[in-house]
Amino acid sequence: MVALVVAGLLLGTGCSSGTGSDDSSTLDVSAAASLKKTFTAIAEEFEKQHAGVDVRLSFDGSSTLANQIQQGAPADVFASADEKSMAKLGGLAVDPKIFATNTLVIVTARGNPLGVNSFADLAKPGVTAVVCQSAQPCGAATDVVEKNTGITIDAVSEEQSVSAVLTKVTAGQADAGVVYVTDARAAGDQVAMVTDPAFADVVNAYPIATVDGAEDGELGTQFVDLVLGESGQRILRDAGFGAP
Repeated sequence: MVALVVAGLLLGTGCSSGTGSDDSSTLDVSAAASLKKTFTAIAEEFEKQHAGVDVRLSFDGSSTLANQIQQGAPADVFASADEKSMAKLGGLAVDPKIFATNTLVIVTARGNPLGVNSFADLAKPGVTAVVCQSAQPCGAATDVVEKNTGITIDAVSEEQSVSAVLTKVTAGQADAGVVYVTDARAAGDQVAMVTDPAFADVVNAYPIATVDGAEDGELGTQFVDLVLGESGQRILRDAGFGAP
């Protein structure tokens, strides 16, 4: 069955953690935090198609995951929320391919009590906003929006992943946050979603690749094929991701 693990606990000595059994194996997939819902569904589909294979998923900020893989964390497949984080792996990333796109959106508490209606409203006095760290794809995209609009957000905190930003808002620790459209949709009625024309000009492309030297390289390739194929693309599209 699909296993969700904390990425920070995966640091080890190898790139993969196959069980060594003749009739079962573990496929390690490291994926951007914004892919949690979709990749859990894709992993379940993969396990149905591959008897005896357990997919172990770890989610975190893409830059964080790339650093961990470089340090030896087990990973057969890496799916990033931007091409910059994938590029950090250099030759470790085998033939990266774009499989989805995503754009930013603002989330607020239910009902949008402070009347946040634009990106500029995040800079208003009395509005506490939270964003991703600049090192992470969601933060880098927010930085571009700030540059394009000339609006600087004095965030109360900068988080390591987009899911952490969303949690701050849903927990009432911030009035608003900048996340991906897909995360806002997944949160449902826990948040109000606010768009801004400036977001349309900043699109994140999501690449996926197998990791060079991974023990389960062939399985990794098959997982990538599933993500790029009809069923994987349907799952991503239904969650609000754009086409590659």
